[in-house]
Amino acid sequence: MNLRGARTRDDPEINFIPLIDVLLVILIFLMVTTTYQRVAELQITLPEADAEQVKQRVKEINVGVDSQGHYVIDKVVFNFTTVPVLAEALRRAAGDEKEPVVVINADANATHQSVINVMEAARVAGLIHITFATQSPSK
Repeated sequence: MNLRGARTRDDPEINFIPLIDVLLVILIFLMVTTTYQRVAELQITLPEADAEQVKQRVKEINVGVDSQGHYVIDKVVFNFTTVPVLAEALRRAAGDEKEPVVVINADANATHQSVINVMEAARVAGLIHITFATQSPSK
């Protein structure tokens, strides 16, 4: 008894073209992401020296501002009158240094205007590098 009728049976066929495409993509991915170590053509042993490098440290001008508005420039108490007078004091503290850094150590309760006075005086004095000192909160 023939239940299948007149249909012919197709044999399954394996198509290798999609498999080759996937393998090529994987190969390209691996080639692009792999780092190659370049082996030096010459073996060079560098000379040794015990001398320390001298770091050229930039001069810092420490300006302290307390909560009452008193100023201290490099451990010298300064009575603020005007911004140009403060700028002249900053110039004297800088001396012959070309680009000193002005470090503002302001009290947390210091007025905003007293910090702005220091910044404005630094601008008038031609000191363009300004930073603020902070402390980490105690644990």
